[in-house]
Amino acid sequence: MVQGTWIHQTVLLNEAVHALAINPDGHYVDATFGRGGHSRLILEQLSRQGRLTVFDKDPQAVEAAQAMAATDARISIRHEGFAHLGELGAASVDGVLMDLGVSSPQIDDPERGFSFRNDGPLDMRMDTTRGQSVAQWLETAEVSTLSEVIRDYGEERFAQPIAKAIDRRRQERGPFRTTRELAEVVAGAVKTREPGKDPATRTFQAFRIFINAELEELQQAL
Repeated sequence: MVQGTWIHQTVLLNEAVHALAINPDGHYVDATFGRGGHSRLILEQLSRQGRLTVFDKDPQAVEAAQAMAATDARISIRHEGFAHLGELGAASVDGVLMDLGVSSPQIDDPERGFSFRNDGPLDMRMDTTRGQSVAQWLETAEVSTLSEVIRDYGEERFAQPIAKAIDRRRQERGPFRTTRELAEVVAGAVKTREPGKDPATRTFQAFRIFINAELEELQQAL
């Protein structure tokens, strides 16, 4: 548990680490440290000579990694995304684990702006120390760009009506500031939705992927 009450339960923990076929003296990479679930299990299987390099863009995740590294000299930390994996050098690593997407502490914390379920600042950045927030981007994004992002990254069939509704709302009432403001506008533009799914789900996914350049970073890493 890190950062107050936000808890992350690692999914498929044993299966993912088992797939690495760990050499106890090897060098491994946890490319998305998160709250360290995979890293802890990897370290348990490494000898004193083994090494673990962890990457994460999220300052809170880096803080958690630093706490772990304070008691284990085998860990080195990179406060950046896994697009920088290539900087480690050819044949310098025995295995890499990449857990893609957003983590539950990020979703659960309203201050991060990832979720439409709780009102909070419309941010969605993995790394809150750099780059534009979604709120800042929405101030100037063209309708055509909004529609393209929602369609391509959210696979949302109502991309165009949503983009127009966002533009109309910001012209009438000014910039978006909170997740609830955005979710309400999206809900008003989406005519039908699958049972049990919030109308804002696909749009929030699209904006998160876009603002963090997730697909571009994955391409670079691979």
